[in-house]
Amino acid sequence: MVFSPLPAQLVVKPGFARERFESTGVVLVPGLLQHDEIEKIKKTFTEHVEHYTDLNFDDHIEKDDILSRYPRFVHPHRHPETAPGEIARRMIIDKRILQIVKELFDGGEAYGAQSMFYFKPPTARGQAMHQDNRSLQAHPETCLACWIAIDDADGENGGLLVIPGTHRSEILCHDEDAPADTFDRRQIKLPPGLTPIQTELRAGDALFFNGSLVHGSRGNTTTDRFRRALIFHYVPQTATQIKPFYHPLMTPDGKEVTIEESPEGGPCGGP
Repeated sequence: MVFSPLPAQLVVKPGFARERFESTGVVLVPGLLQHDEIEKIKKTFTEHVEHYTDLNFDDHIEKDDILSRYPRFVHPHRHPETAPGEIARRMIIDKRILQIVKELFDGGEAYGAQSMFYFKPPTARGQAMHQDNRSLQAHPETCLACWIAIDDADGENGGLLVIPGTHRSEILCHDEDAPADTFDRRQIKLPPGLTPIQTELRAGDALFFNGSLVHGSRGNTTTDRFRRALIFHYVPQTATQIKPFYHPLMTPDGKEVTIEESPEGGPCGGP
């Protein structure tokens, strides 16, 4: 598979992102977090995964796989009694992030729906091409992702791949085998003629993308570079349904709320 570099027009500043986002479904905001913040996040999450297992998410990874040693954290913000959880709970409603989320939702307020942390150590596999709203099932509007680089991320250490414009697509089913260097078994079949773009982010940069945007990553082929990322998902407060896995949602002032649960299943016959 041939990858194209990230076009310069996808790099934006807060206050100037909405128009670009409407046409591409993905924008990059450089330097959203400062160096000292990034270093604290990196140290806190890495020390926790190396000493504790309470935040580990079971992806059914074989024990000899490096990802079993560095599993992703899902919903750490629900565990504020832990050091990573305190950071995630505070950051999911960070005003700098919510300012951009509100802009991309065309001025609408948002709920925080999910937090995640990926470690992706050297030799770790990537994630097959997918669309986030297949999991969240937010209706009638889709979700929005904020993907913050905690390490410099590029093609060598498994930086994110995106296909601008696919945010206009319907949710596609996972109907073909995923590459061997991803931990998924299946992936969506890409429409013909589309080429994934390889993003390159500096630590502290943030990629914001629509829940229907097709994206994924390849494996970390380096021997000495992690590709850690802190990720949040949001839904507009006009959303009426979401999968129960994402309850409770969080308001910008830190309160927990619920909305109607979307039916199990979805367009592809699975959760």
